[in-house]
Amino acid sequence: MTTTVIEGALNASDRCDRCGAQAYVRVTMASGFELLFCAHHSKAHADKLRQVALTIHDETERIT
Repeated sequence: MTTTVIEGALNASDRCDRCGAQAYVRVTMASGFELLFCAHHSKAHADKLRQVALTIHDETERIT
C-alpha cells in the first residue's frame, strides 16, 4: 500500500513552531521535516530558511 500526502492549505489549527500563533508559512526541509511559521517569524528568518529549505509554501497573502 502506498500513501501519498498532498500538501494542502494551512488552516487555523496549524500553529507557528516558534510562538504558537496561526501559521501561514510551511517550510519543508530536504529530510522531509516540516516547520510552520507565522508571518512575523517567517519574515524574521527568511534569509536562513531560503538557504536550507527544500520548499517554502507561503500563504501570507491571506492575512487581512
